Amino acid sequence: MTNSAVATDEEEVGFAPVTRSTLSSQIRDQLLERITSGALEPGARVPSERSLSEQFGVARTSVREAMQGLLSLGVVVRRGNRSYVAEQLPDVSFDQVDDRKQFVEQLFETRRLLEIPMIELAAQRGTPEQRAEISEIAERFSDEMTLPAFRELDRQFHTALAAACGNPLLVELYGKVMARLFRSEGLDSLLSDDANRSEVGRIVSESAAQHARLASAVASGDVEQAAQEGVAHLRAVERSLIDRLV
Repeated sequence: MTNSAVATDEEEVGFAPVTRSTLSSQIRDQLLERITSGALEPGARVPSERSLSEQFGVARTSVREAMQGLLSLGVVVRRGNRSYVAEQLPDVSFDQVDDRKQFVEQLFETRRLLEIPMIELAAQRGTPEQRAEISEIAERFSDEMTLPAFRELDRQFHTALAAACGNPLLVELYGKVMARLFRSEGLDSLLSDDANRSEVGRIVSESAAQHARLASAVASGDVEQAAQEGVAHLRAVERSLIDRLV
């Protein structure tokens, strides 16, 4: 391929707009595809943050997160205020870039299939004592919680919800899913990465309010509202982990 055949100018590279459900991860993947395919050669200047945000149709923060991911992979380097494709590209497999986040997608898909019916059953069948326990745990969440404290209380909350469904077999199956969640080194590395500290703090804060709404719906026996709050909570956490963490 000759240099004249390679698009390096900001106006010539061309990227497809992305939907809000993918944001930084898909921006990163499109950029990486351009780099690995040779559309952006080693040493080529990467389009500016402003140009990329306009082409993708997203806010600059999403572009910034995507660029941070490429910097972490070593395929992009910074020189002054601009980003360039690394002269010597590392051995990066395109299919393996998203290992941790692919696991998050698989895990939350499994959780939705299991938890939403269990939440509906909990709203129908939960005893007064179980409803009170769920509400009491929800009240203990706070914006100032450390990540380890939040994760332990989060596990207690969802375990209490599961127990209130009244089906021991479902509870046993769900317990295995939660064990997989808490044994995940990939998820642990996402949450504990210093680059994600502020975003993890936001996830903790937002989850506290989501838990409160979910607990209220279950306590009142509103099956439909409980299911809606459960779906909203799981989707919000999943998208936060995938789109906002690097």
